[in-house]
Amino acid sequence: MKTYSCYIDGAWRSGSSSTAVVDPGTGEQFAQMTAVGRSETKEAIDAAHRAFATWSNLTAMQRADYLLALTDELRARQDEIAEDITRENGKPFPQGRGEVGMTIDHLRWFAEEARRAYGRIVPPQADGKRHLILRQPIGVVAAIAPWNFPLVLSVRKAAPALAAGCPVILRPASQTPVCAVKLVECAERVGFPAGVFQLLTGPAREIAGELMDNPLVRKLTFTGSTEVGKKLIEQSAHTVTKVSLELGGHAPVLVFGDSALDDAVEGTAIAKFRNTGQSCIAANRVYVERSIYDRFLQRFTDRVKSMKVGYGMESDVEVGAMVNEEALAHAEEHIRDAVDRGARVLCGGERVSGTSGWFLKPTVVADVPADAVCMREETFAPVAVVAPFDSEEEAIAAANSTPYGLAAYAFTSDLTRA
Repeated sequence: MKTYSCYIDGAWRSGSSSTAVVDPGTGEQFAQMTAVGRSETKEAIDAAHRAFATWSNLTAMQRADYLLALTDELRARQDEIAEDITRENGKPFPQGRGEVGMTIDHLRWFAEEARRAYGRIVPPQADGKRHLILRQPIGVVAAIAPWNFPLVLSVRKAAPALAAGCPVILRPASQTPVCAVKLVECAERVGFPAGVFQLLTGPAREIAGELMDNPLVRKLTFTGSTEVGKKLIEQSAHTVTKVSLELGGHAPVLVFGDSALDDAVEGTAIAKFRNTGQSCIAANRVYVERSIYDRFLQRFTDRVKSMKVGYGMESDVEVGAMVNEEALAHAEEHIRDAVDRGARVLCGGERVSGTSGWFLKPTVVADVPADAVCMREETFAPVAVVAPFDSEEEAIAAANSTPYGLAAYAFTSDLTRA
């Protein structure tokens, strides 16, 4: 069993302890990841601060060359890394390979955009003056990535910061560190200078605590739960650290009676079940106009029943394993609550038998009332909850009846309505 290390100041480092990396499709540990704490985090911050002077003074074109070289290295290892994503996350291999492709696209995009970080001239208020505005790198950036898209969301945070001239300290999710290690291996291989791109894993309280308390960290970017995001906002006040947060979602889908029904069924299925429903922008509440409600439910349920569930490396799998037992139990509780309030389970609703992994059959729950937990909270699972509506105004009110933002979907043939 391989033990993976952290990467600090250009060297791979082991900590005094390690955490298990478990394959959700088997429930078995296949690797372990070293864990570091507050002192190593401070070392990484100091190294990043030293590297900032040199990295930020490279031209944007020079930094772009590093990112483009990183894309080539990732492309050469894309199948290997896609398999790592499947083993630690549970998603089907083609989706893992697609994630590597998106990652490469992000790197190329920001490599080019760095060359277009233009400033501007502002008209003066007095003779003899000229106001010149420059865009400059802010300093050390801390990036905390989630487990559901572990590679692409790491790069979505790291790539723009690196392109702009900011060293990055990446903390991947404890469930999915392996693909992040492979990413940093690629960066080391193409010659990123020491301290520019570092990797830390270990207790969130210790690592995030130092990242938020240390005044040398000038920006933090985080994707994860709303509860943790609120805590980071509170902590950022002590050092006035800038934060960028992508938090929970609760995306509605509106299917109107004039929509192309087959397109609406397939589009809703993709929006709901991609990544096993474990996506911040996954369709979470499906509202269907009553005139087509029964027809939509029949076709949608047939489509969901046709989805192959299985281990991510098997062929033609559309729905893989959920990330852990806690996530699976959470989904089951949402289903039970909806049924207790009068909803109907049209398919799925139970675990896949005969496996040691965490698999839930793709589920459709109909006639879900507005007070059900799944209508108020993110389910983050392959569970589609559906309810009818009678008017456009009612549908929009229901869709907007949430404190979350992030994404929404609509199917209609009426351009004015869209």
